[in-house]
Order: sequence, then C-alpha cells, then structure tokens
Amino acid sequence: QVYLEESGGGLVQPGESLRLSCVTTEHIFREYAVMAWWRQPPGEGREFVASIATTNNTFYATSIKGRFTISRDKTRNTVYLQMRDLIPGDTALYFCATTQFGDWSDRENTYYGQGTHVTVSS
Repeated sequence: QVYLEESGGGLVQPGESLRLSCVTTEHIFREYAVMAWWRQPPGEGREFVASIATTNNTFYATSIKGRFTISRDKTRNTVYLQMRDLIPGDTALYFCATTQFGDWSDRENTYYGQGTHVTVSS
C-alpha cells in the first residue's frame, strides 16, 4: 500500500477558503508521475478535481477551475489543494491520489488516501 495522508478538511461557510495537504513518501513523490485530488460528494461517485505531474504540469476539472490551485512542495513531499470561494457544491470527501504512469485507469498502480471531509454550509 502507498502512504498518502490527507489533512486540512473542515466546516466552512460559502465564500471561505481551505487548504488541503497530502503527505506522502519521498519515493512516491519523486517516482510517481502524477499526484491529484479527487472528491466524492455525498451520495455520488468519485470525481476528478485537479492533478499535478512531476513536471509541475497541472490539470483542473472545469467545475473548480479558477477557484482551486494544486501545488507541490518537494521539500515536504506534500501536495496541496488551495480552495477559494467555496460553495455548498464543493462539499465532499476529498481524496489524495497518485498514479505511477499517469494513467488513472491503471488500477494496479493507482492509489487513493482515506480522504478528508470538506463541508461548505451556512
């Protein structure tokens, strides 16, 4: 199993911000092609949020583009998701994930963390 530990979730009001963190091992951080955030809203399936490659190329879901920023800190083996202007529709369990060869359909080499809850409510 791959070590991925998320933190930073919580309850916020609409319009507020949160920063999620995902710590992993140095091996994963350096050798796995892509790290990403996915989320699962209540009663729905898991959906892609944002990804960042070892090249620092980023990719975002349309629904969060312009509000969320993914980044990585190689000194801490950590990937961040800065979330701004949160809306109730962002309420979900947020998962850190990594895939070794950049292919999310490659289940054998794709891993997800346990998740951190984000609730946006007034």
